[in-house]
Amino acid sequence: MILLIRLLDGAFQLYSLMLFATILASWLPQLHSYSLMQWIRYYTDPYLRFFRNIIPPLGMIDISPIVAFLCLSFIQDIVIKFVIRLFL
Repeated sequence: MILLIRLLDGAFQLYSLMLFATILASWLPQLHSYSLMQWIRYYTDPYLRFFRNIIPPLGMIDISPIVAFLCLSFIQDIVIKFVIRLFL
């Protein structure tokens, strides 16, 4: 059970890092040409697009990634607590 929880936690943290890389790459457009960045964006853009469709930018500031991070953290807590209760 501990291994499963660590794997789930690691997967959520990896996805959070991928989201962070996507956000940083939006400030540095030359990074979009790298194949690793294209792979990361392939998996993170649909998640971020969901929040961008709901939350409009405030002027030139896009706050949807902040909400995306908060939701991902909330989902992570729920999933891990569910797995813990499932096996205890």
